[in-house]
Amino acid sequence: MNITVYLGALRGNDPVLKDAVKELGTWIRENNHTLIYGGSKSGLMGYIAESVLDAGGDVIGIEPQFFIDEELQYDGLTELIITKDMTERKTKMIELGDAFIAFPGGTGTLEEISEVMSKISLKQLNAPCIFYNLNDYYRGMKELMSHMIEMGLSTHEKQKGIYFADHLDDRRKSRIKRTSKKSHITFND
Repeated sequence: MNITVYLGALRGNDPVLKDAVKELGTWIRENNHTLIYGGSKSGLMGYIAESVLDAGGDVIGIEPQFFIDEELQYDGLTELIITKDMTERKTKMIELGDAFIAFPGGTGTLEEISEVMSKISLKQLNAPCIFYNLNDYYRGMKELMSHMIEMGLSTHEKQKGIYFADHLDDRRKSRIKRTSKKSHITFND
């Protein structure tokens, strides 16, 4: 199955981020999944690609031409798909993904995962959207999602398929499962 991971092109200043993203990459490979990500060699994005590739896994990077022009792509990916812009990149990452994980990142990560959340709430996408809430990173997002429901601007039904995982340990990670040959994915609570 293809696991699309959104995450930062910066390293962050907490060493836990590097260890956790490498653990996630290793888990992706150990479970015979393919990593779909933004294609960069920089920061957390580079670390996850490196960890999957070092473990012998497949990595598909999707990068807009202007990043290629700046030589920001990770060399040695299984496949590199070059897009004309960020909009096309986001579309392709969703198109290829069977499950979506938002690892800690910046505004780009938030923009990308927001599109996934919107498609899930509109029933245009039937796949799990998981916020990796490492060290409570996405606490504010979790509170905002609850507040939307409290204010009558969203519903539990519209948010079905959006999850927050404090730890991606084996128990929680194993909940991403293939349920048919068509790669229909569920995330069981």
